[in-house]
Amino acid sequence: MCGIAGLIYKNGSTSIGDDMSRMLQSMKHRGPDSTGYALYRPPSDDWVMHVKLADVNAERDFDFTQRITRNRGEVRRRLEAEGAQVLETLDTSPHAMTVMFSFTGDDLKPLADRVEDIHGTEVLSLGHTLEIIKDIGDAQTVAGDYGLKGFHGTHGIGHVRMATESDVDISGAHPYWAYPFSDIAVVHNGQLTNYHQWRRRLERAGHRFQSECDSEIIAVYLAERIEGGDSLEGAMHRSLEELDGVFTYLAVTGDELGMAKDELAAKPLVLYEGDDVVALASEEIAIRAVLDREIDTYDPYESEVMVWQR
Repeated sequence: MCGIAGLIYKNGSTSIGDDMSRMLQSMKHRGPDSTGYALYRPPSDDWVMHVKLADVNAERDFDFTQRITRNRGEVRRRLEAEGAQVLETLDTSPHAMTVMFSFTGDDLKPLADRVEDIHGTEVLSLGHTLEIIKDIGDAQTVAGDYGLKGFHGTHGIGHVRMATESDVDISGAHPYWAYPFSDIAVVHNGQLTNYHQWRRRLERAGHRFQSECDSEIIAVYLAERIEGGDSLEGAMHRSLEELDGVFTYLAVTGDELGMAKDELAAKPLVLYEGDDVVALASEEIAIRAVLDREIDTYDPYESEVMVWQR
């Protein structure tokens, strides 16, 4: 049992980090092991990369601190070696960093690959607006550790995880970025039954995956369809024909938030849509955590896809 949430403000930037934290904390009972956010800053010509420098479970290693320090410097050096101009680096936690940089090329894969060649590192997100933050602990803990109360943006998705099939670590936490596509991420509740088929197919197409999680398959599937000319809504409709299983998922791009339910609609999702905001979550309590007014919510139907723009 996990919990998912999404929020999009149609008319401008707001305290998206704090709002998503309150939504996810209200569903702590659905997933106490780890919490993750995919948050979207206002659009920019520059790039933002969030990097895990080491797994938190490695803190027992005697050289953990030295390795983190080396990796911080090496991330910057490798980006600059690929032609990026580093504008700012932020130590967002003891084992993660955010890098803002300018880059004139179109191919993000060499940048991400070069950074991930550093032992122990993992690029969690890369884009003009997207930043994925995820770690072990509940939403309040992760938001406090990463300073998310000060994160202003237009939309985001989040996930609280109960680990049932893999370790409690950052790599197993959601959301997942659609590596190496810019600004696309997914959270989902459920299971893909044709996961291995799609993983092999996407790997043959040249994609690689950071985890064994089926949510990452959905993210890369959608990104590939969008790269091929589909809209987000079109790609999500196509996914309901090609991805088998019982699932509800939320997908985000630089300016859109979408939801999809499979034909059985067994995984819960509650929706509120107003003139200025759309909020979705596994439980209504999460929506009411950020909207302190009278609201009417409803459950989307089976095989339903809906997409909103900021």
